[in-house]
Amino acid sequence: MRDPPEFAWKQCLIIRDDVKMSCGKKCAQIAHAAIGAYEKASAASKRSWLDEGQKKVTLKVSGERALFELKVIAEANGIPACIIQDAGLTEIPPGTVTALGLGPAKSELLDRITSDLKLL
Repeated sequence: MRDPPEFAWKQCLIIRDDVKMSCGKKCAQIAHAAIGAYEKASAASKRSWLDEGQKKVTLKVSGERALFELKVIAEANGIPACIIQDAGLTEIPPGTVTALGLGPAKSELLDRITSDLKLL
């Protein structure tokens, strides 16, 4: 039996728990956050993360302020970050901040920032 892989790289995708969205809407917002943060990552980070299998962790926060605080901390640590605002075409008002994508980045760096958050 093979040892499980050790993931040195990952993305953290964080959704607001206080905004009422259907499961599908949450998934779409998380997908936007994943792509947005990925596009801000360096070529080397992207390659390392892709080569490992693209580990992702989906987490939740209680409000908009928490997303912006995490974004500031992440960027101060050199972690790519992308806030998502909804266009308002379906379930929620235009401009609603819904999600945050972090990474790909080293797992240990992301863990320092997100370890106290709950899984979605």
